[in-house]
Amino acid sequence: MFLALFLSFCIPAFAQNSTDDLEQYKLRPTDVVKIKVHEQDDLNTTARITQDGHITFPLLGKVKAAGLTVQELESQIKRSLEADYLVSAQVGVFIAEYHPRQFSVLGEVNSPGKFDMPTEKDVTLLEAVAMAGGFTKDADITKTMVMRTKDGQKETIKINAKEITEKGQKGKDIVIEPEDVIVVPESFF
Repeated sequence: MFLALFLSFCIPAFAQNSTDDLEQYKLRPTDVVKIKVHEQDDLNTTARITQDGHITFPLLGKVKAAGLTVQELESQIKRSLEADYLVSAQVGVFIAEYHPRQFSVLGEVNSPGKFDMPTEKDVTLLEAVAMAGGFTKDADITKTMVMRTKDGQKETIKINAKEITEKGQKGKDIVIEPEDVIVVPESFF
């Protein structure tokens, strides 16, 4: 009984969060989209977004897609088709494949490399290090760095992971973003 009651509250909340995230998702280069135009089978298209952020669509040619939500791309294609070709276009856009969200962990970890981020949840710094096999015995965890590019600007975030692991200050454990590079330096003592 308790489990059924618990699930009745949790499942709708989870479904709402997933829907909200999907509605806010901005399309990125290498995403694959399927576009369907109702009763216009010759316009139905599957396209990978190019590195410069465009897709090629029948009748319209090159269409900007990166940086738009699914709903914004639907509206843009609908307006363009109705401007010159169709009276009332019903356009549906679906994401068939997402751009791989990855981060890298380098330096004094047991298995350095590039890792995929789960789509269903965020990854924190310590979770990322755990995915890389954890810190080595030679790691200087007090000087862990996260290198990030945000809006074209490079930044380095310095984190004393010892405060998180040994002092329990979980608030200092940051969320890793796609394309972040985590560097764990070697201790010289």
